Amino acid sequence: MKVVICIKQVPETTEVKINPETNTLIREGVASIINPFDMYAIEEGIRIKEKYSGKTIVLTMGPPQADSALREALSLGIDEAIHLCDKAFAGSDTWATSLVLAKAIEKIGEVDLVICGKQASDGDTAQVGPGISAHLNFPQATYVKKIKEISLEKRIIRVERLLEDGYEVLELQLPALLTVVKEINEPRMPSLRGKLKAKSAQIPIWTIKDLELKEEEVGLKGSPTQVVRIFTPPPRQSGVIFQGEPQEIAGKLVEELKKYLL
Repeated sequence: MKVVICIKQVPETTEVKINPETNTLIREGVASIINPFDMYAIEEGIRIKEKYSGKTIVLTMGPPQADSALREALSLGIDEAIHLCDKAFAGSDTWATSLVLAKAIEKIGEVDLVICGKQASDGDTAQVGPGISAHLNFPQATYVKKIKEISLEKRIIRVERLLEDGYEVLELQLPALLTVVKEINEPRMPSLRGKLKAKSAQIPIWTIKDLELKEEEVGLKGSPTQVVRIFTPPPRQSGVIFQGEPQEIAGKLVEELKKYLL
């Protein structure tokens, strides 16, 4: 069974800086970690390999410094890592990012399952996973809390999907894509052997040419959504206090509300 796990390196701090020209995050020189939800995706991929055998491959799209995230994934027990790195990818929105990752999965070939964290901590859109499934035409299950069964003979996977008031059981045809939540498992710690393997691993770098994409399909040029303006909301002002008789207060309240509604 071949499982691909898509991860993202995100800023470790909430004190992020924005490029004023592109309105995108400045990632160079900022301490970074693997997106916390992606750690659960990595762990689940490893558990599937241990139970059903096969191969696990981790993918990330990012600048050169994202190499450290891939090596951390290898130290945990992932078999292979691929770095999607090209200046043309810079500024990609969720649509363009999911396209790049989908093209890489197609290039890997014969993938049975794709696993992503439910969302990234720096964007919180939860759109990349579903976007990958759309580009690949894979069935998807989001917010998965448990994998109940995988049948390679029947080519199906049964999962429990977390809802606000419970969960639902879904059965999907393989190949499929899952986005997982933290309730699915408890990520392991890297072993010394894993760290040594990760340190010496040769990680291939795939560029826009390797994925046979055009520059107008990725980056800012290939992003249907654009960040027009970024600003800090003004501090919340203290409320208005009304005094007087109930009818008088009601009249004042109506007049105050009209300022915001009209």
